[in-house]
Amino acid sequence: MRIISGVLKGKSIEFLKNSNTRPLKDSVRENIFNVLKHSNKIQIDIENSNVLDTYCGIGSFGIECLSRGASHVTFVDQDLKASSILKQNLSKLSILNKSKIILSKIEDFLIKDMKEKFNIFFFDPPFKDFNYLNNIKIIKEKKFFHKNHVVITHREKSSKDELIDFLEIIETKQYGRSKILFGIFK
Repeated sequence: MRIISGVLKGKSIEFLKNSNTRPLKDSVRENIFNVLKHSNKIQIDIENSNVLDTYCGIGSFGIECLSRGASHVTFVDQDLKASSILKQNLSKLSILNKSKIILSKIEDFLIKDMKEKFNIFFFDPPFKDFNYLNNIKIIKEKKFFHKNHVVITHREKSSKDELIDFLEIIETKQYGRSKILFGIFK
């Protein structure tokens, strides 16, 4: 697995492949960033953004954000092995100081420890997990977002996610069995 663009372009990152995590494919990650950069529907600048990477696993999305100039990324995952590899990657790439790793269920973090606002939210839960919708609801209700923001969700293309109550979906892309939804809080 490699970093696609930015100051860390071409550097490799270690990953963990088990039944609990699935790394975000390089091609899907590259397409997400192409949409963020080139879509006239999305008004977000990755540079200087504060990013929340949920269900982050080894953090490939957040690491890519840091490579492209994000000011800070908060990584949240409950998998100890994935978090350990994430910390190794951040240290190896000398970007540990621009990040925070939270070893916790996302809902516990949102309810107890969340104290900041974000510009970019990335949700990549297991495809069978629909509890992430409650987490999006919490973020909306507690207004943990800046005026200019985007919420990105990675789902299986056949999933029927009820996001309309929380988000205005402004762009949807499909790549193989993946569906990427881009939205803003309404």
